[in-house]
Amino acid sequence: MAAPQAVGGQAVIEGVMMRAQDTLGIAIRKSDGKIVTDVRPWFTLVRHPLLKKPFLRGFPILMETMVNGVKALNFSAMQAADEEDGGELSSWHLVMTMVIAFGAALGLFVVLPHFLSVGMEQLGWAGDVDSLSFHAWDGSIKMLVFVGYIFSISLIPDIRRVFEYHGAEHKVIWTWEDGKTLNPDSTRFYSRLHPRCGTAFLLFVLVISILLYAVLVPALLMVYSPDIFIVKHLYIVGMKLFLMIPVSCVAYEMIKFAGKYNKNIFCKLLCWPGLMMQLLTTKEPDDSQIEVAIAALKCAVNPQEC
Repeated sequence: MAAPQAVGGQAVIEGVMMRAQDTLGIAIRKSDGKIVTDVRPWFTLVRHPLLKKPFLRGFPILMETMVNGVKALNFSAMQAADEEDGGELSSWHLVMTMVIAFGAALGLFVVLPHFLSVGMEQLGWAGDVDSLSFHAWDGSIKMLVFVGYIFSISLIPDIRRVFEYHGAEHKVIWTWEDGKTLNPDSTRFYSRLHPRCGTAFLLFVLVISILLYAVLVPALLMVYSPDIFIVKHLYIVGMKLFLMIPVSCVAYEMIKFAGKYNKNIFCKLLCWPGLMMQLLTTKEPDDSQIEVAIAALKCAVNPQEC
């Protein structure tokens, strides 16, 4: 059977979430060693044809991926803790979780680097916000925060387990895309790195945002520039937050392109930084973790048999 064109996944607590077309499969290894599975429809925000267009679909797909990911994490947490009937997140709890997660990410990777760059300006090590040196600091700090954050959480034992399941997810996807039989023997030798990984997407977002801010922020300040120092920088941060919408749209198209033509030399170069980052966000899984990832993919591909 030919592999579906769009297969993706995400590591969760003691398990893996897999998506094939409009179906989501989740598999969790419980404390007694058994694998519990769940099949559900993929929650989507891109039903309207306009939102499926290239360079418009990226942001809504990012949002829907976060929604499905949070729901899968909630399910995995309940199963890993042996809670049989913890219930799904209510709409209110889901919205609050999304707001907190998205706000924390923007605060860490947009707001914090900007105001640290302001500090560099005050020390005389950077120019004003419309200068290239300011954005060079902003971009450098942003990348250091990103790499430092990933490296730090990779040292936590529970997160390392998640990263092992992340590696299992990639190996199983490679096996499926290569048309091989899904079992640990045929899967374990595949790479734990994959060009269509969320880690690569985040790296694309960071790089594009650095380049875009360096050009657009000075242009915006030529149109309107508040005289009050703090108002000026809050205005710029607000513009940066808004610009994350087109940034995510461009990054999505880049990762789709790079993943589709991953054997092309240009795309290999484009993917290389993201693959290197995955050396931190994935770890080599054992066969039991590969079995879980296989169960998740089988549920997503053939839900009637799960």
